[in-house]
Amino acid sequence: MSKSKVLVIDDEKDFVKITKLNLEETGAYEVMGLLSAKELISQVHSFKPDVILLDLLMPVIGGLEACQMLNNDPIGKGIPIIVLSALDKKADKVRAYKEGVVEYLVKPIDKKDLIAKIEKVMQLKK
Repeated sequence: MSKSKVLVIDDEKDFVKITKLNLEETGAYEVMGLLSAKELISQVHSFKPDVILLDLLMPVIGGLEACQMLNNDPIGKGIPIIVLSALDKKADKVRAYKEGVVEYLVKPIDKKDLIAKIEKVMQLKK
């Protein structure tokens, strides 16, 4: 069985590293990490992720702007996005869902919860 591809975008290097390790150790995921959304579209085209884990607060290109970039891209617009944010504000959640985000998790995120959300989103995609 092929592994599900997960793209993790977060400006916190340690968060990307830990998330990548946690997902890869299950054996079910191939994970690519990006520290900014600058290369988002080119990486989406080459890596072709099944799901994107996205931080909202990042320098240069924020998470909501990254969502808009994906929505305007023929390949990117079909990929489910799960927001992983330190912010638990209703306004941020509402804006994220308006941009097409399918799940919104607040950091710190439990590994089991994250995997459950990824699996749920993957089922919806099928």
